[in-house]
Amino acid sequence: MTAPKGKHIFGTVKVGTKGQIVIPKEARDVFNIQPGDTLLMMGDEQQGIALVKQDLFFQFANDILNAKKIDEEGEDE
Repeated sequence: MTAPKGKHIFGTVKVGTKGQIVIPKEARDVFNIQPGDTLLMMGDEQQGIALVKQDLFFQFANDILNAKKIDEEGEDE
């Protein structure tokens, strides 16, 4: 059975005594996670946790704000 395109299972990770995990190499390769990158950890008590590269999240947020700004400017016309 293969996963749908763009969906991955990278295996399991263990939480160390300091609460740290190692991101599997395949996941780092797929998402281009490099040493020194900052990741944003988000959580939903029902669905679990997610890690997102901070720069991608900020770009996404900027895109939303810019789209809203353009939409609001269009309403004034």
